[in-house]
Amino acid sequence: MTLRVMVVGGYGNFGSIVSRHLVVMPGVQLVISGRDAQKLQRKVDELNARSGMACESWCGDAMGPGFKSVLGLMNIQWVIHTGGPFQGQSYAVAESCIDAGVNYCDLSDSRAFVTGISALDTRAKQAGVAILSGCSSVPTLSAALIDQQRHRFKRIDTIEHGISSSAKMPGLSTVEGVLAYAGKPIKQLRNGRVHEVLGWQDLTLRRMRYMGTRVLANVDVPDMDIFASRYGALNLSFKAGAGLKLGGIANYLLAQAMRMGLVRDHLPWAARLHRCGLWFERLGDGKSAMYIDVHGIGADGEPLSLNVQLTAMNDKGPEIPSCAAVALAAKVAQGYLPEPGARACVGEITVDEYMAAINDPQNLSLSVHFSDGQG
Repeated sequence: MTLRVMVVGGYGNFGSIVSRHLVVMPGVQLVISGRDAQKLQRKVDELNARSGMACESWCGDAMGPGFKSVLGLMNIQWVIHTGGPFQGQSYAVAESCIDAGVNYCDLSDSRAFVTGISALDTRAKQAGVAILSGCSSVPTLSAALIDQQRHRFKRIDTIEHGISSSAKMPGLSTVEGVLAYAGKPIKQLRNGRVHEVLGWQDLTLRRMRYMGTRVLANVDVPDMDIFASRYGALNLSFKAGAGLKLGGIANYLLAQAMRMGLVRDHLPWAARLHRCGLWFERLGDGKSAMYIDVHGIGADGEPLSLNVQLTAMNDKGPEIPSCAAVALAAKVAQGYLPEPGARACVGEITVDEYMAAINDPQNLSLSVHFSDGQG
């Protein structure tokens, strides 16, 4: 049986990647949606030419009240929502899916959006649908990477992780989203207690395998709420940074200006930094990575540390957040059905399923190192 999947925002930065994978996926019939008719048609033509498959489309506002009817008329069975930024966005798309009896996942990495999706849990269960938020680098992939090695630990005390992107700029909406908390308090965990840091502050240099030294700073992600209960960790932190050190410093300076009240609205500055980034991206090396450091007690009762790094070459970094949804769609097309309810998307896919979805070993590689030399 064919799974009819609609990608909301199918011609956007991440939606294009998801669509490119799904249009050639066995057992999937792809439908892409967006509000710009010309961009939508260009993407449909591109996908059809690339795959030789028939990709359908719907032009309209998925946030609007008529979306429920569209899902029914087009016989959609699964929606992948890629239309960020999710910071401050309503749950209109997810609610339409519940009302239409359609399963849903999104690529949000907004902490409030992902953790707040549980407000729809009762309605989703009553409708018998899965509403999964955060089907992206965080928390889906980050949790899968830890889950894969969880058996090596008797106890996990500390999880420090982050992302260093390449210099290639994402879409403007992504930049607007990640700068939304510049200079604002972020709740992390230190020694089991809530500890506040400021967004895009506390610049840190980290040496990363294959990538040299990168500049990282505090960023807010859903993992800060999810990992304490999931793994029992007492210390949680997350940092991120751009491929060029100049980008990290620019974000830091904007955060300082926001904190001091010199800048009140981050959106005009996000647009300026995005334009500058497009000019400077030619100076980048095309490398990006997600890293996870886990510290705790091993199964033998001795201290144990784990370092995981997923590295992308040749500006393939955007595949990392995009392909969690691709992996989930592939699993569903093969017969998997998540439990009904609205929740963060963790524990739904494995690392092996994720890597199979990307299927690009020349450009994406996973390295795992333990302090005891095993594994």
